[in-house]
Amino acid sequence: MMLSAAMESGRMHHAWLLTGPSGIGKATLAYRFARHLLSGLPRTGSLHLDSAHPTFRRVAAGTHADLLTVEREWDEKRKKLRGEIVIETVRSVAGFLRLTPAEGGWRVVIIDGAEDINRNAANALLKVLEEPPPRAVLILVCSAAGRLLPTIRSRCRRLRLATLTDPTVDTLLQRYLAEADPATRDRLTSLAEGSIGRALRLSDSDGIPAAQLVERVLANLPNLPANLGQDIADALGRGEDAFSTFMDLLRSAVAAAVRDVARGRFDPDQARLLGPRPLDAWVEIWQSLGSMQAETEDLYLEKRQAIVSSLAMLASQN
Repeated sequence: MMLSAAMESGRMHHAWLLTGPSGIGKATLAYRFARHLLSGLPRTGSLHLDSAHPTFRRVAAGTHADLLTVEREWDEKRKKLRGEIVIETVRSVAGFLRLTPAEGGWRVVIIDGAEDINRNAANALLKVLEEPPPRAVLILVCSAAGRLLPTIRSRCRRLRLATLTDPTVDTLLQRYLAEADPATRDRLTSLAEGSIGRALRLSDSDGIPAAQLVERVLANLPNLPANLGQDIADALGRGEDAFSTFMDLLRSAVAAAVRDVARGRFDPDQARLLGPRPLDAWVEIWQSLGSMQAETEDLYLEKRQAIVSSLAMLASQN
């Protein structure tokens, strides 16, 4: 592995960018890397650290003096996570790294969800990357590297993680959802798209019933019954998670169909779903569905109307 090889070489790069789809273990890898750096153990070619080790326990408790974790902060006023990582948060990174390591080794910063850094915060981070302190390592965990400034990406060593195989997702579901029956695990695996995080989120948010509603929509395209949007809104209820899950799955289905058609690997159902529209029109629809979902959630708009409008957008032949 690139990380353990870098540790063994003794030439540790000051910044790492861990990329790949959401929910595949990037943050887990970042913490394993940080724990091993902070432990001061000999370089063994492995990032494994026994859970009984004091460094493991302090990192897990968030009390290690030489580790700082940065992510979107909680907005007390709106009772939800902020939409961005702001400049004040990133400035704390620079201050932290200028300190002498408390335990004489490394100082490590993990920025989880680095794609959420806003422009001003990104410029502040760039200054840190341009003049890195000695014995300091920044680990950027990112699911959408294209949203980072090119100058940030160019100053990091990049490690891209692939999606998990279906057998791996199923094995992990057996560990985390031991009470789930095989049919449920199979369905969650098929919806997971190689992400154990996505599978677990779908399990927590009634993802299987929501997926059945999405399948009902797709089966009726392009001639959707006039009352289908209202029926789906009734079936979902008023829960915010139910709306978000349905919209996420709907957008994923559109994206999968467009991707397969573009690669020439589509089936008749996908061809019927896309109909006569060109692929670039479907990309615009996918983006519009995302915007409608975000506005509905961020501005507390009527979810029922958002569902009706989304289905009307799919059914329109214009």
